[in-house]
Amino acid sequence: MTSLGARVVIAASNTARKIGQGLDSLGKSMEVCKHADRLVPSTRFVAVDGISPTVSPLTAFVAPSASVIGDVSLGQNSSVWYGATVRGDVHKIVIGENTSVGDRAVIHVAKIQGDFPSIVGDNVTIGPGAIVHAATLKDGSTVGASAQVLDGAVVEKNAIVGPGAVVTPGTVVKEGEYWLGSPAKMVRKVTAEELRANGENSLDTLELARMHAVECDKDLEQLTKDEEALEDAMTRDPDYWQPTGEAAEGDVLGQGSPG
Repeated sequence: MTSLGARVVIAASNTARKIGQGLDSLGKSMEVCKHADRLVPSTRFVAVDGISPTVSPLTAFVAPSASVIGDVSLGQNSSVWYGATVRGDVHKIVIGENTSVGDRAVIHVAKIQGDFPSIVGDNVTIGPGAIVHAATLKDGSTVGASAQVLDGAVVEKNAIVGPGAVVTPGTVVKEGEYWLGSPAKMVRKVTAEELRANGENSLDTLELARMHAVECDKDLEQLTKDEEALEDAMTRDPDYWQPTGEAAEGDVLGQGSPG
């Protein structure tokens, strides 16, 4: 039989719950502009007209705040960074291997005024804030930060569109050329040193992408463990016993060594 004290607690809890529900109903009735907060669904991967993005399981990284939308194919070891948008809603977008789409960059397509997909080859670097609109970027090409490559334009192999440049619709940037300005014009040939640096940058970006992918996939439990390990490392005297992460001999409860 339930004790008297338990019955009193249960009765008091029920009464408090009813009072709370009554106050909530009263508050709702007094609202002038009713508002309900709703969870916003993730826009990391979005289908359009039943077509979902095709992302290689070996893709290095798609940031949580990036948006890959519609008829998009993303190759292995490629990355789409924070705030970037790849939107294949009225045509297709194909992105090859080991290609990076920088922070806040936009790749889109054209259907109404012209009929152009966006095709991005292998080992391509698209800088932060750049716009690639219904254009083709061939293998090894680079589009600098805040540059624009517009409808029907083609940037050929190992060519560079410098930061802030605007490649106008239908323009062809020839292989190995460096273009600048608005509208963009060829200013010189790409040097061997620049080609080498671009290759190294692709490898560095791939390494960074894998690191960010690991960090973004961590759950709350792992993040808490990481914070505890960091605090321990910052406060523990180097002359004191240092944890190794390995189970101590005889630690049958799995509680680790003290300290």
